[in-house]
Amino acid sequence: MNASMINAMVSMNALQQKLDVMADNIANVNTVGYKKKEVTFEDLLTNLKNQPETFNQPGRRTALDFNQGWGTKLSVIQPNLSQGPLKGTENLTDIAIEGSAVFEVTIDDANTRAYTRNGAFQLTMAANGDTILATENGYPVVANVPDANGNLVEGNIVVPRGYSLRVNADGTVLGVSSNNTIELGSIKLLQVSRPAALTAVSDNLFIIADGVNPDDIVQEVTPDPDNRIALRQGFLEQSNVQLSDEITELINVQRAYQLAARALSSSDTMMGIANSIRA
Repeated sequence: MNASMINAMVSMNALQQKLDVMADNIANVNTVGYKKKEVTFEDLLTNLKNQPETFNQPGRRTALDFNQGWGTKLSVIQPNLSQGPLKGTENLTDIAIEGSAVFEVTIDDANTRAYTRNGAFQLTMAANGDTILATENGYPVVANVPDANGNLVEGNIVVPRGYSLRVNADGTVLGVSSNNTIELGSIKLLQVSRPAALTAVSDNLFIIADGVNPDDIVQEVTPDPDNRIALRQGFLEQSNVQLSDEITELINVQRAYQLAARALSSSDTMMGIANSIRA
């Protein structure tokens, strides 16, 4: 009975964690660029138990050995990076990724990098007075820009006064005025090879944990027809959460939780009966 109570308690804890993840998904069903979280479970320690020899009776087919599990635990929470639907906005600073890639942004003065699919950008003023492309929360978008010698280096998209933004499908960014067009650089895109290594943080961003080599997780990619990656200016990618699927799975998890709770209650009742027996 103690084993059944432990099994039920551990399973209820894992199911509660999954409910929390699903609640987060449902709450972000209308969040631009949000990627649904998926969870993976694994069995806890499984023991092989032996029945006493007296259990082996003629005609009884039950094996003497049996497995006793101790419930399951939630082992991995990872983002599902599948494509969400694109919605036209006609806003020049709204940029959507079509295909498997993410934007890279810097989130502090130490040049810490984070990744996102939310392309709801804006033109904001940097500390040096330049007008740069950044997220709604002010994080600069990382790009490959030409230096004084014409070589491409990492930097920010700087839009000169009097110019408007034009983003091509291959990621190149142009500044357009009434009588001139200049090249501003190209937005840096990366493909994620190990989504489970990304950690979701605030502002709809993902980061890579300290001590992990980012090159093992993300690799720079150039949009082209072969890899089916392109940028769409004037569009925003919507959340890839399917509300109907989440509600269906929510019902299944709630029923599994109720079953585990009933098993816990039944074990408690059995222990109470056993304790009340008098010789």
